[in-house]
Amino acid sequence: MRNSTCMKAFSEGKIGNLTLKNRIAMAPMISNLGTPAGEVTDQHIRYLVERARGGAGLIITEYTYVDRINSRGSPNELGAYGMELSPKLRRLTEKVKEHGAGIFMQLVHAGGKALDQINSRGNFAPSQVDYLGKTPQEMSLDDIESVKDSFARAAKLAEDTGFDGVEIHGAHGYLVQEFISPALNRRTDSYGGSLENRVRFAQEIVDSVRKATHFQVGIRLSLLEFDRDGYGPDYGFSVASHLRNVDYVHFSAGRNAPPGSSGSFYLPHTPIIDMIPGRLSVPIMAVGSVMNADDIERSLSKVDFVSMGRSLLADPYLPRKIQLNSGIPRPCIRCNQACRKLSLGEVRCTVNPDTGLEGFEREIRRYHGELDIAGAGIKGLEAALYAAKSWLTVTVHELEDNIGGQIRSIFEDHHRNEFSGLIAYYADSLKRFGVQVITGEKFSGKGIYCLPDKVYPAITEKETISMDTNIYQYLDHALSLAEKHEVILSERSVASLDRARGMEYRKIAEKAGIAIRNLEKYDVVLFEKEQYDIRSAMVSGRREVREYLAEMEMEYL
Repeated sequence: MRNSTCMKAFSEGKIGNLTLKNRIAMAPMISNLGTPAGEVTDQHIRYLVERARGGAGLIITEYTYVDRINSRGSPNELGAYGMELSPKLRRLTEKVKEHGAGIFMQLVHAGGKALDQINSRGNFAPSQVDYLGKTPQEMSLDDIESVKDSFARAAKLAEDTGFDGVEIHGAHGYLVQEFISPALNRRTDSYGGSLENRVRFAQEIVDSVRKATHFQVGIRLSLLEFDRDGYGPDYGFSVASHLRNVDYVHFSAGRNAPPGSSGSFYLPHTPIIDMIPGRLSVPIMAVGSVMNADDIERSLSKVDFVSMGRSLLADPYLPRKIQLNSGIPRPCIRCNQACRKLSLGEVRCTVNPDTGLEGFEREIRRYHGELDIAGAGIKGLEAALYAAKSWLTVTVHELEDNIGGQIRSIFEDHHRNEFSGLIAYYADSLKRFGVQVITGEKFSGKGIYCLPDKVYPAITEKETISMDTNIYQYLDHALSLAEKHEVILSERSVASLDRARGMEYRKIAEKAGIAIRNLEKYDVVLFEKEQYDIRSAMVSGRREVREYLAEMEMEYL
């Protein structure tokens, strides 16, 4: 049955000459699933195809670099620099389109933010200004012409390999936005000094791509920058209004300073969409904490398409589940944990162990019989759901009166409220799979015991408590301790969080009276490279089921 509260989301939408089956796009997100040479891998294809299969009407690839000179921003970033990339690019578009989705390639030159270690030439930018501690060379007019040609060649490659369009990346502090941003563009020639001149580079790239291709061309823009010298929504909207020959504008936000488009659970949903001051003559797509059916429908009263990022990492089938009203999707809790560790790793998700590893999980076998699971924390809940998907009759036993385990003890309101969505997901999913949940009694029979693999030591309470730690549980506990005690946190404790989450945590901590400063000695010192968190618990729960069934297999076949 179609969800009547989200009908607009599942109506057809047009971008240029392309008709899309619905108005939900998968946002472009770094995955690092390509090869070091920028080639598409089978794993990358499985990752994107899973989101197409899950119901997204449009898949937009991660930012894709346009030349092998100095445009790359990530180690295994997708590339679009030459014909040798064509076969796997075509395989990608073929597989995505099998599921009725359109697919665009997002094109980027990282400019002043390009990684020195993986480019053959040093960075350049519109002007010689600071880029996170580096000062790139100022681009010559020849450099500008070369980049325009690179975008045109990359777009032609995309068209030839079956993409439906390209999206020019003009946001997030990369080269096109560097020209647009008054803080970064100090040029005095025809590419700087006025809004019209600062937009010129973006416009000429659009025009060069148009000349080279015959398909859809859009652009992603930062509606605003969060840096101290950054521009606001009115300027960002004016940039969009000045551009010609684009089929759509995709609004994101940010330059270098957080929160960008990936606000944490401390911030409201859909903040970027709520700041868009008007309509354009072309369709508007927008991104930023669009998490659920209500967010989608509310957003589509202001824009034409919604772009979903982290929420489709958490549940690639979110669009289909909403459309068919088939249960609560696995929710993004906006923790900015696994999904932000991309400097050296591949895409992952704290609440979805399969993200970035699609196809690695062994095929679930069909078993028969009953299975008892003791413990209804995240580990036990994931174990129960995993076992139920193997056709077992599962009963979960929990000593406490409610399911959820340690999530229920989270102190900070925003943190607890967002994470509680995960408990609601498990309650709904277990019910749908026929899992019986018994609370308020101790279980001592035969089955799987899903206690946490690691319990961090309790913090000894005293008048002053100082901590040097990256343990999420301790950082939340610090807020509750501050109600009765003097609490001191080290600077690196807060710095261990994703920048967007850390920025808001710092505000809340200081409001609670917590001092953030460095000491020679702390009461609690605990830093773990891979701490025990929600994802760890989920992976452990699944492993417990697999190992138990392997040991007892003859009993359940």
